[in-house]
Amino acid sequence: MIQRKSIHHLLLTSVSLLLIMPMTYAQLLDFTNPLTTNALRAVNDNVMGGVSKSRFTYAPEGIVFEGEVSLENGGGFASLRSPIFIPECTSALNLTIRGDDKQYKLVLRTDNSPRSPLYQADFSTTRDWQTHRFDSGDFKASFRGRAVNAPELVFSSVIEIGILIANQQAGTFRVQLKNIQSIHDTSC
Repeated sequence: MIQRKSIHHLLLTSVSLLLIMPMTYAQLLDFTNPLTTNALRAVNDNVMGGVSKSRFTYAPEGIVFEGEVSLENGGGFASLRSPIFIPECTSALNLTIRGDDKQYKLVLRTDNSPRSPLYQADFSTTRDWQTHRFDSGDFKASFRGRAVNAPELVFSSVIEIGILIANQQAGTFRVQLKNIQSIHDTSC
C-alpha cells in the first residue's frame, strides 16, 4: 500500500511540475509585418499539370492567402510556403489563422530533396481568429499525398513551413495568417 501511495504521489508531483514548467513563446513568422512577404511563395498543382490558382497579399492584420482549387488535369492543391528556422527545444508550434470553414494542413519540410517526405498536420478554420497548437506527434509523414515511413519529426530540423489546401476541396478558398510561434520548454 505504501508503494502504491508513493507512485501516486510521484505521478501527481510530475504532473504538477509539467503544469508549472516555464514555457516561452518565440515569434517565428509575423505575417502582420509586410517584409514577411519577401520570403513567401505560392506553389500550386500546376507543378504536376493541374490548373489551381492562388495568390497572397499583405494586409495589416496578416497575410491573405486565397485562390481557387481545381480538380482538372489531376490537380487539386494550392499552398503557401516559407523558409523557416525553428530553434532547439521547441516543443510545439502555434499558428494563428482565420479562414473559410475549410480543412487545411500545416506542412513542414526537413530536406530540400525532391524525394524527401513532408510532415503534415490537419486543421480546420473558422471565420474568427483561432490559435492552433501543433505538437510533433500531430504531424504525419507523406510523399505526394501518400503516407510513408519516415523518421520522427524534430522541429529544429525543419527548413520550410507551409499552408496547404487539398483533399478534393474544389472551389475558392481564403485564409488570413497572423503568426507562427514556437513554444519552448525553458528547462531544455
